[in-house]
Order: sequence, then structure tokens, then C-alpha cells
Amino acid sequence: MTDVQQQPAPVMSQADIFPHHSHVTRDMRNQQVGHRSGVIWLTGLSGAGKSTIATQVELELFREGFLVSVLDGDTMRSGLNCDLDFTRQARMENLRRAGEVASLFAMMGYIVLATFISPHHEGRRFVRNIVRKNFHLVHVRASLEDCIQRDPKGLYQKALSGDIANFTGISQAYEEPQDAELKIDTTSHTLPLCTAQLKNFIKDNFLLT
Repeated sequence: MTDVQQQPAPVMSQADIFPHHSHVTRDMRNQQVGHRSGVIWLTGLSGAGKSTIATQVELELFREGFLVSVLDGDTMRSGLNCDLDFTRQARMENLRRAGEVASLFAMMGYIVLATFISPHHEGRRFVRNIVRKNFHLVHVRASLEDCIQRDPKGLYQKALSGDIANFTGISQAYEEPQDAELKIDTTSHTLPLCTAQLKNFIKDNFLLT
């Protein structure tokens, strides 16, 4: 009898993945909390004020009963995305993972305030296509000079000294979005005014009528 050489079994593929569908729908969650869920994606230079504005709006909306949370770029890079560097390809993967996480939270009823530099048009379009439903792009704008002067993390000084490569605004370009639904200028306006601007935008677009 001739031995028959067994072929290795094929590896699992996407065809073998079956996502779980909850009995509690997104619309049911939205009706219970009284507002739509979705993603507010804040883009802008480091030091422009994205996280500062987002965390203040998060606190104020939380106190008013909103289901809201901040998804911060540095927090993602300290855990889930700690294996990624800052090349253009790695930035795209960083945004892909962040977009998927933000989308999952939106499906669970949250308003997600995602704060990511996301310097390129391509990356921001990529995230918009992941989230799809109720995605809003917000450009938090500040002049490069103001960001360098603020330099809350000391990163501009390191970049200008050549200690950091691929730093947005210095050795890597930031492409200002042309499709942002809201622009917040932190060079021209105070933090309370910028916070109110974002908070009002959210209430206008997320409250159920």
C-alpha cells in the first residue's frame, strides 16, 4: 500500500470569522441615553489643544448625563499601539486601529472624542470610512509658532534639536483638512470659548429630537 502524503490543513481566513451581533442595538442604546452615538475626530498639530478641549468637553457632557469618552492618541500608543513608530505606514496602522476602537465604542452608544494628530488627508479619510455612521472631523487649529511656544510635552524642542525624527510640523508636513465639519482656532480664541464651540456642535448634531 502506498503511503498518501497528507497536505497541511489550510489556515483560517476571513471566511471563518463570524462577528457577534448583540440583541441590544445601537439605536436602542441611543434611545436609552437620549443622544446619538458617534465619533468626533479632533485633528491638529501637537500642542494645538485637542486633548485639553476634549477632556473639558467630556467632563461637562458627562455631568449632564451624556455617555461620552475621550480616545487619546498618546494613550493608544502607550498600550495597544506601542509597537508602532511614526513613519507614514505606521501612522496609517495607528489610525486604522484607533478608528476600529472608536467605531466599536460608538456602536456601544458612546460619543467618542478621538484626539489624534492624523496629519494626512489619506489617513483621515481612512478613519471616516471605518466609522462611517455619525463621524465628524474637527480641525483644532493653532499656528506652528504658538504650538512651539506652548510645547507642553517638550517635543518641539527635541524635534528642533534633531532628537526626534518624523515630527509633525517640523520634519513631517501637516496637511490641513478641507473637509472638516468644524474648525476651532485656539490661537484666536480662549479655552472656554473653544470648549463651548465643540460642546454646542455636539449638542446640535447628537441630541435626539
